[in-house]
Amino acid sequence: MKLGIALSGGGIRGIAHAGVLKALEDNNIKIDVIGGTSAGSMIAALYAIGYSPYYIYILFKTYAKNIIGTNANPIISGVHGYLKNRKKNIKGLKDGEEIEKIFNEIAKKRNVEKISDIKMPIIIPTVDIMNSKEYVFTNHIPEEAVDKEQYITDITIGRAVRASSSFPAVFNPCKDEKHAFMDGGTLDNVPVYEVKKQGADKVIAVKFDSDPVKEDSNLMDIIMKTIDIMGSKISEESLEMSDLILNVYTDKVGLLDINKLEACYKYGYNCVIENLDKIKQILE
Repeated sequence: MKLGIALSGGGIRGIAHAGVLKALEDNNIKIDVIGGTSAGSMIAALYAIGYSPYYIYILFKTYAKNIIGTNANPIISGVHGYLKNRKKNIKGLKDGEEIEKIFNEIAKKRNVEKISDIKMPIIIPTVDIMNSKEYVFTNHIPEEAVDKEQYITDITIGRAVRASSSFPAVFNPCKDEKHAFMDGGTLDNVPVYEVKKQGADKVIAVKFDSDPVKEDSNLMDIIMKTIDIMGSKISEESLEMSDLILNVYTDKVGLLDINKLEACYKYGYNCVIENLDKIKQILE
């Protein structure tokens, strides 16, 4: 029996996925197929090319500031400035090139350049804003796929992760030939269905719930909550296809709160331990 795992987006909270994988590893539970959206795509890509869960956590600690900056305040104020002046084109505040560069360099250390070089079945969803269509970066196009062009295998690891992680209002869309890709969470935040199509018999879905918006919530909290509301409705059908949903509680960790990396990693690990009996049941 093949076990698949689908990792959702969630900004910095995504490092909790590494904690989830570490706890599964510590309990001799092997993952055969992996998929991830946005932050989940970062963890999925690193795991699929051979990095251990704990080392993934170390990589996040090393590169988090390079990817999003030292904290969220400049981004929040920048977004506010864009929204106040409607005469300007509203674009993301970062081009995402740093994400692409970092992940290509990390993959190269494992002698991997393109997603097709990865041996472990992997899928990374993204959305083309030019035609409002979901695309999937993968190393294996499913035989039952009706639209073969929806699947892209000829792309570097860094570009695939960058495309799936281009969160609206934070990153510009990732332009690639005739496409303009943005965060995959817009249409497929927990890619259970695509993981199943890669041959997984059982699929564990890992997701987060955003914190409630209060009077002291900042603009980024509001943006995240809005997208979470939309994404939750879209993800309902996908989540119903999973055999188990792990909802990782992250206690008010903001989208870009890089000071909470260690806490999130532990939240993910503990979530598996608390649900270990349920996980073993679906594997029996």
